[in-house]
Amino acid sequence: MSLPKTLAEDVARNLVMVARLIDEDPEEAYAYSRIALRLASRVAAVREAAGFAAYATQKYAEALAEFRAARRMTGSVELWPVMADCERGLGRPERAMAMAGEPEVQKLDKAGQVEMRLVAAGARRDMGQIDAAIVTLQSPELASNSIQPWTPRLRYAYADALLEAGREDEAREWFGKALEADKDGSTDASDRLAELDGVEFVDALGDDDEDETEDGTVDAHEGAAGGAADQDERGDEPGKD
Repeated sequence: MSLPKTLAEDVARNLVMVARLIDEDPEEAYAYSRIALRLASRVAAVREAAGFAAYATQKYAEALAEFRAARRMTGSVELWPVMADCERGLGRPERAMAMAGEPEVQKLDKAGQVEMRLVAAGARRDMGQIDAAIVTLQSPELASNSIQPWTPRLRYAYADALLEAGREDEAREWFGKALEADKDGSTDASDRLAELDGVEFVDALGDDDEDETEDGTVDAHEGAAGGAADQDERGDEPGKD
């Protein structure tokens, strides 16, 4: 669908802001996507961008509706994995699993098929089927020594599933393999390895290092971070597959 020049420029500016902010400030990206949607709701690219902005802010029902609309407009299957992940986010892992078995999956490119495998494994874990999740992730792409954009996340998800199954030695091995492939730091594989090896980040000052003032009161030091680093990259969570 073509738009008048001025309107097209306004829409484009808002879509640029969505792309620029979606990782750093998803709520702001979502606000820009709503503006674009009001201006041009019949443009597939706008519906897709609105879907990803809603997805980034965990508005899964809204994201799914936008992705479905974009798919109807284009006929493309490329959004199939993220649509399935929205079903997981809505607490319907069985629907995500059903989507993993649909003919649309065979029409996906290699990256899309790997993404679908990650979503399916996450759905298995949602349903408490950890062994099935591990089997789901076992694939030629996992076994390959070739490093592709999806390799770190696939290896990470496999390691995380192994760890949940109590297979710690294998998990350590695969976290290591994920780290080797993760040149951009897209996962927290290094932190997970450190955690498995018992490495902790402790308070450099500690309670014993508090200074006592002249009047006998305690001057507590502030600002040192203690405890293990937060683990906010989990391959089994909706939106991180």
